[in-house]
Amino acid sequence: MNENISDYILYKDNQVIIFNKPNGLLVQSGQSKEEKSLKQMAEIYCKHPLGLVHRLDRPVSGVCIFAKNKKSLAHLNQQFQEKKVQKKYHAIIPKGDLKQEGKLEHFIKRNGKRLKAEVSDNAKGGFKKAILNYKIIKEIERYSLLEIDLETGRFHQIRAQMAAVGYPIKDDVKYGAKRGNKNRSIFLHAHSLSFIHPTTNQKINIVADYPDDTLWKLFDE
Repeated sequence: MNENISDYILYKDNQVIIFNKPNGLLVQSGQSKEEKSLKQMAEIYCKHPLGLVHRLDRPVSGVCIFAKNKKSLAHLNQQFQEKKVQKKYHAIIPKGDLKQEGKLEHFIKRNGKRLKAEVSDNAKGGFKKAILNYKIIKEIERYSLLEIDLETGRFHQIRAQMAAVGYPIKDDVKYGAKRGNKNRSIFLHAHSLSFIHPTTNQKINIVADYPDDTLWKLFDE
């Protein structure tokens, strides 16, 4: 990725800073302290600590928001908890017989050892309800582009639920795709996010461009 983190800024003011996260980049550092995360780079850019409002998986790209102070962090966290934040994801899947639009309902449990979500059609111990709504917004010869709206926020939810109905996200080998990218990115993108600004109370709408990739560009024409 481009090391100049400022190139990925979508919006900033004295309360928040929002990035279009490149795929393959951690949002927050894990066990390896040598690997830089988006949060670390953003804090160097801002020259002070930031509050992490939400996460995106490493292979996923798109809108990622940080709070610049504790009050803004608390305000944004509350909006997420009360489901007042509107998030739309775009995903590329193999073209097939999936209905034009629909709702997927499953039960999901995080398998910590495998770092993967287990999916069940029925409620059972340790599994939590997972609901998403999708619609096909464009199709080309071999692939379909979905817009996805999450009703719940479970671990790997979109990836696991799409795989559960036979349509794993392109290049997501962890959930059944036949092939993967060299950088382990997948074709899932946090495309837009809308929230109420912590101090102005104005609605802020953010849209993140697709990654610079030939397949994404085909859907952007």
